[in-house]
Order: sequence, then structure tokens, then C-alpha cells
Amino acid sequence: MRTVIINGTDHKGSTYRIAHDLGIKLGGELEEFFLPGDFGEFCVGCTRCFVDSEKKCPHYKKLAPLTEAMDRADVIILASPVYVYHATGAMKAFLDHYGYRWMVHSPEEKMFRKQAVCITTAAGAGMATAMKDMEHSLFFWGVAKIYRFGLAVAAANWDGVSEKKKKKADKATSAIARKILLSQGKVKPGLKTRGLFFIMHLMQRKGFNERDARYWQEKGWTGKVRPWKAGG
Repeated sequence: MRTVIINGTDHKGSTYRIAHDLGIKLGGELEEFFLPGDFGEFCVGCTRCFVDSEKKCPHYKKLAPLTEAMDRADVIILASPVYVYHATGAMKAFLDHYGYRWMVHSPEEKMFRKQAVCITTAAGAGMATAMKDMEHSLFFWGVAKIYRFGLAVAAANWDGVSEKKKKKADKATSAIARKILLSQGKVKPGLKTRGLFFIMHLMQRKGFNERDARYWQEKGWTGKVRPWKAGG
């Protein structure tokens, strides 16, 4: 089992503690990155990743270690505290760089066999919208199974979190870990993901972006090949 955690802040607070705890419970190899320390560039909107190649992105080399870690991981954990009812700006800037991987363009086939978790905490509220910021990218990347956990910690740091809330987090991450481990190697996308893929499959038969159409054709996805099937 390989797990990668992308933390939406360099600060090791409540969100980090919960995400790290889950990573430990999953066992195996664990990699962690912290934004913006490990990657803090903003997408400049040059569109090179869409029309030419993601390798032409001005930030490609800086982003590569994180991309490679996600691609080799079995589980991706995106963890961000709530900032003004949303994920951190660093997390959003990071995810912006993967627009080319959305299903409408050129999704990475490995994603269709992965599991992922969105984790967030807030002193009060905003967990749902912060998780949605991260979940949107995971879904449109084609990730097969996505779990969510948000907690109102009513504290500014982990030391201030009550034992009751810490136990709640521990129970939740243990449950998620069990589900992930039981599904490992057997997970497939749900109907919603497969339905969206089918729509994109029809669109790419005609092709409205030369690079994307070529990508889908080379993968065999405009025919009967599917990325979540063995040998596909």
C-alpha cells in the first residue's frame, strides 16, 4: 500500500494530525507534501497543458515530484484546513495545475483504480465547501472511490482540541482505513464516473481539441477499452 498526503498548508495543525494518522493506519509507504513549501506556484493560464503538453507548463519540473507521487500511490489524501469557507489558496493553486487531467481533456488512467480521501477541519464551519473544492478535482480526474471527513474542532490548534473530538477523529479515520484496505485492488469507478466517461468518450470521437482527441484515440478509449478494466 502506497499513500501520499498533500497538505494544503505548511502548518502542522489539526488537519495535518488527522490526515497523518490516517496515513499511518493504512500502513505501507507514506509520502507527505506541504503547500506552498513543496509547491507554491500559481497557474498562469498559458493553456500549454491543454493544447500542447503538460511538460510545457512553466512549473512542470517543480510539480513533477508531487505528480509522480500521486501517480504511484494507491491512496491520495488531500488535506486542507478551512480558510474562509474553502480550501486554502495553496491547495487551489496546486489543483489548478491539473486541469488538463480532467476527464474532458486527458485523464491519467491510473486514477480510475485509486482511492482518495478529502480531510478538513475548521474552528467552526465550512467543512463541506472546503471538501468540495478538493473532491471536484478527484472526481473529474476519475478517481474510483472518494471518502470525506470534516471536523469542527472548536480550537486553534491540536492541543486545544477536546479529547471527545480527538476520539471522534480517531474512530472516523479507523473506519475509513478499514474500508480502503478492504477495497484495495478491487475498487472500480461508480456509475456517475463511468457515465461521465461515456459522455466524454462520445465527445472525443469527434474531438474538439486535437491533443485530447489524439490522447483518447491512442488509449483506445474512443473504442471499447476502459481505464478501470484489467489490461485497459
